[in-house]
Amino acid sequence: MKIIDVVTAKAFTGFYFDDQRAIKTGAVMDGFTYLGEPLTPSFSAIRQAGEALSVMLVLEDGTVATGDCAAVQYSGASGRDPLFLVSEYQPIFETVIAPWLQGANTHEYFKHMAMLETLTYNGKKLHTALRYGVSQALLAAYAQTHRLPIAMAVRKLYQMPSQDYQAIPIFAQSGDDRYLNVDKMIIKEIDVLPHALINNIDTKLGRNGELLAAYVTWLKERIETKRLRPTYQPVLHIDVYGTIGLIFDHDVAKMVAYLKDLQDRAHPFTLRIEGPVDRGEQAATIALLKALKDGLKAAGVAVAIVADEWCNTLDDVQRFCEADCCDMIQVKTPDLGSVHDIIEALRVCQSYGVAAYSGGTCNETDVSAHITTSIALALNAAQVLAKPGMGTDEGIMIVHNHMMRELARIERMRV
Repeated sequence: MKIIDVVTAKAFTGFYFDDQRAIKTGAVMDGFTYLGEPLTPSFSAIRQAGEALSVMLVLEDGTVATGDCAAVQYSGASGRDPLFLVSEYQPIFETVIAPWLQGANTHEYFKHMAMLETLTYNGKKLHTALRYGVSQALLAAYAQTHRLPIAMAVRKLYQMPSQDYQAIPIFAQSGDDRYLNVDKMIIKEIDVLPHALINNIDTKLGRNGELLAAYVTWLKERIETKRLRPTYQPVLHIDVYGTIGLIFDHDVAKMVAYLKDLQDRAHPFTLRIEGPVDRGEQAATIALLKALKDGLKAAGVAVAIVADEWCNTLDDVQRFCEADCCDMIQVKTPDLGSVHDIIEALRVCQSYGVAAYSGGTCNETDVSAHITTSIALALNAAQVLAKPGMGTDEGIMIVHNHMMRELARIERMRV
């Protein structure tokens, strides 16, 4: 089936663009905004509205396949592409991508994925957000052409075994409201929680890690006192944005001792720490993560290390896996660019025995959340992020409901 027209619309994302560099260096919150000047190029404020470009492919049969071009909350940080502003990138879409999509055959999925990687503008590869949204639309178009749920279309395309599909554990993120939103997660018995957004030493971690330690104690006790069933045993997964490395001056022995204390506080719940260190570039970050992982193992500490920063592309995922420096990798879907690279990244993780976390950002849309949730289902990922937004309920609803609908459709088709 051919694409007969391409339509675009400017859209909101589920959250905001935040200047991570400014926040890490101590930007002070003022209500829901931040005081001070941005430090990352292209930002007009430390926090500004998230934007997306919605791409709609009109097919010969009159149906429309949609994908949303979106970028992560912390754009321009840790080797990622710069801020994605629709006013800047929509003209590139119209001049470089739209003419190629006109008349394209929806069956030629792999040809299209390869083409997206070769298209350039002013000698540079297309922004990851453009590749992300266009590839979503092309995958959706392939699925619609074959009258398949996207999870089944992925398995058909990649010739994967057709074993039973299973619901994927959902990981919810609290944003800055790390207390009230935890109660919401407990009521809904979310599999993995709370993310917690520990990105500032003074206000969230503590100069000696005391604020995070107290929070882990509170979190464990809150689950035990508020859960409706004693069998509810969520995994505790906390993202610390490299701040543990900062407070201990990247001393592995001190970090191991601190993580041992957090593990004891979290018991009997499993604890994962995402981004414990960030050395400002990839090689040094990988080396320190490896040393920390080995140190934890030698000390008998079962805290799982999750990689995120500096692990942006398919090649990056391969490097982190080869280095054996982490227990889980967040495949941060907008940073990978095309859905083909997302799928391959999840497969690479699995091939190395590293838990494949189909992640993303609060700064996505309902469309990108639906499609990447379907991909997580097809790949049987270790967990999937509830997104977009930081209100907790909305992201959980979008991902959970789409997963349940997809599974119900698949079950009906397989009977």
